[in-house]
Amino acid sequence: MAVEPLTPLTPRPVRRPSLVQGWHELTFLHWPVQPDRVAGLLPDGTVPDTLDGMTYVGLVPFRMHRVRLPGEPGVPYFRTFCETNVRLYSVDGEGRRAVVFRSLDAARLLPVLLGRVGVGLPYAWSRMRLRRDGDVLTYTCRRRWPSPVGTVSRVTVRPGERIARPGKLERFLTARWGLHVSWYGRTLHLPNEHLEWPLHRAELLGLDEALLTAAGVPEAAGPPVSVLYSPGVSVRFGTPLVVS
Repeated sequence: MAVEPLTPLTPRPVRRPSLVQGWHELTFLHWPVQPDRVAGLLPDGTVPDTLDGMTYVGLVPFRMHRVRLPGEPGVPYFRTFCETNVRLYSVDGEGRRAVVFRSLDAARLLPVLLGRVGVGLPYAWSRMRLRRDGDVLTYTCRRRWPSPVGTVSRVTVRPGERIARPGKLERFLTARWGLHVSWYGRTLHLPNEHLEWPLHRAELLGLDEALLTAAGVPEAAGPPVSVLYSPGVSVRFGTPLVVS
């Protein structure tokens, strides 16, 4: 199987977008994990994507901005909100690298319900906040629904200098142009398109979280090996493709 190369630019432009949104003020925390420990958590027709024999689990808090249909303004209350996802990395039989979400905690109930029913994504409704104090960002999350209710996450970071040329690991963790999801017995690949991430190094000042355990991923050992920050990008999603 020929796997698409790691690249800072999207190789497959989305010509007919189905959804438009912005991902802003993101922090990427990542831990390495043996591929066989997460293989059973991925959709049928996909396997763990690896770099130098390891795959990764990510915790990514951010602010979702202006979720809308193409050409539509969207409803202000529902289109901008905080979100935190737990994610793994996959590759399918066509060699497409993608993200697999194990959980997506969001602060608006309606997008949570639409994501669960319409796309099959494991969204959860949570009380969330992003606070900026000078150059320090703090993301907080407490789950409301579904179980385990009360699951918490608190991430505090200080963004640093811009990364002029992202290395192999930074590109592996962020240069992803789609997601794999199980949907009513099928596996779908949902492509997306955005500009190259503007990435910054970041200092992790505090971490208190239980979302990884709640998502069923292996317990992270020690501090994350990669801490990155991005002011964000605008994203366009294309039409889902059946993998298996």
